[in-house]
Amino acid sequence: MNEQSAQTCWERRTQRPLLALAVTFAVAYAVPIVDSTADRSLTWLCTVTEWVVWGSFAVDYVIRLALARRRREFVRSHWIDLCAVVLPLLQPLRLLRMVATLLLVGRRARMASQIRLTTYVAGAVVGLLMFGSLAVLSVERDAPHGNIRTLGDAVWWSFTTMTTVGYGDHAPTTGLGRMIAVGLMLSGIALLGVVTANIAAWFIGQFAKDDLEERRQTQAIESLTEEVRRLRSEVAALAAREEQRH
Repeated sequence: MNEQSAQTCWERRTQRPLLALAVTFAVAYAVPIVDSTADRSLTWLCTVTEWVVWGSFAVDYVIRLALARRRREFVRSHWIDLCAVVLPLLQPLRLLRMVATLLLVGRRARMASQIRLTTYVAGAVVGLLMFGSLAVLSVERDAPHGNIRTLGDAVWWSFTTMTTVGYGDHAPTTGLGRMIAVGLMLSGIALLGVVTANIAAWFIGQFAKDDLEERRQTQAIESLTEEVRRLRSEVAALAAREEQRH
């Protein structure tokens, strides 16, 4: 088995376990935010779980790098993965671990050919909505002038922000909350562009199929017309030879 095959085999075998770890991370990230009365031991357990999940993705990146045939090219083509691995080490914030894990699981999910674009977009929307709500709630709930105090407020704010509607009834007041808002706005615009492009590509594909079918029918008609002409010529030639005999 060559190095490229070993890397592909590793990525295929670790796809589902890493997705399961990502779900575990989501639960560990959400519990202390949703349950503000959680005791210290539960909060500590969730924090450890987050770091373990992030560490698993970091180990996965290191192993894929070791299995890569051209490591420099691997680093250049997977620079987002590298940033996501290094990001939480720069500042031990839970939000950075969440962003890093989202980036890593998103990169690995796109490698799976069985995941369709529509499924990926739907999963991205749900994931961004959930994590955006939890992230903004964690930084805005205790802000002195904040107006996002409950999970319902956070989900509503995330939905209106991602769709770029922005009613203004709820808005972040902290710097970190506004950074989250910018990220959700850009993500919402990007996802909307992907959906629009996907719909346009589907229509173009349908039109191309219709044009191809029409061209095939035209070619078939032309072939039949040519065949009829050839048969007529042969019949006329036979008739002329019969007249000459008589």
